[in-house]
Amino acid sequence: MTIRYRMENIRTRMEVSMAKGQVRDVHTRVVRAPLDTVGALIDRLGGDDDPLFPTPRWSPMRFDRPLGVGADGGHGPVRYRVSAYEPGRRIRFDFEPGPSGYHEIRVRELGPERCEVEHVLEQRFGAAERLLWETLVKTVHGAVVEELFDNIERAATGAVSGTPVREPFRVRLANRLTWPRARAVELPAGARLARAAFAHTDFQDAWRMEILPGMPESPEAWQGVLRGAFPVLGREGGEILLGKDAPHLDFRASILVADGHVTLGTVVRTHHVGGRLYFALVRRFHPLMVRLMLRRTHRRLANAAPSAGERAYSARARDYSG
Repeated sequence: MTIRYRMENIRTRMEVSMAKGQVRDVHTRVVRAPLDTVGALIDRLGGDDDPLFPTPRWSPMRFDRPLGVGADGGHGPVRYRVSAYEPGRRIRFDFEPGPSGYHEIRVRELGPERCEVEHVLEQRFGAAERLLWETLVKTVHGAVVEELFDNIERAATGAVSGTPVREPFRVRLANRLTWPRARAVELPAGARLARAAFAHTDFQDAWRMEILPGMPESPEAWQGVLRGAFPVLGREGGEILLGKDAPHLDFRASILVADGHVTLGTVVRTHHVGGRLYFALVRRFHPLMVRLMLRRTHRRLANAAPSAGERAYSARARDYSG
């Protein structure tokens, strides 16, 4: 049995057909911009200056080489390989490994200042994958494609025709639950203020997250990770040092932005047995709280960042004015 349905709004036509073990999902939108303009944007998918994929809201699309047949990559846990590429017109990505399928984006000319962008997904599913598609993946996939279409319009024309996509609760929840997590690292050599804070330390750790395209790269923007609870003791390069001294212990927190990452480091010096006993209790909760604060700030700044399309249009406007 095959089930088909169509949904339409002012901007996008969506068609989904579901046969036994297979799904075909199609999104189509008319963009009021020349074919060559939109095609040039499509050609930048997965690049360092990708103007379309909705990052930092979602994990960026990345490949192991420039866009072309044979390039391997994906976004987040979704992996695929470029199997067909017609510059400015069509890109096909085959899923791998796992169930067979592909997704493809195409651009067709409708007139001198109008073109049609289409995204097609076809994939075979087992029973478990089909259930996951119906309960979650279909909704998330649709939101990502619609955001990509919004970015095409923003980058090509400076505005979205109609209301930009609004994510349903299920998508927002999935985004929150799958958000990247901080990972433990050594206190970086670049955290010079933290390393020089004390002649000796009784504890130190550091947690790091990648700064995604579009996110702020100044340490001041990340200062909210500690909610302004502690005074700033120093600034140097990409590092801000905060901290406080107390009778039982002194601590310093370092926020370092360097090499495409933000690192939150902590160094502690205790003064006596009471301080060591106190920190022995605190350190049991410290890693959890630091990871939570850094991850929460990371997601907040990502959600507040301009979209990829807005960034691309602003960059083009600066180039013209310059």
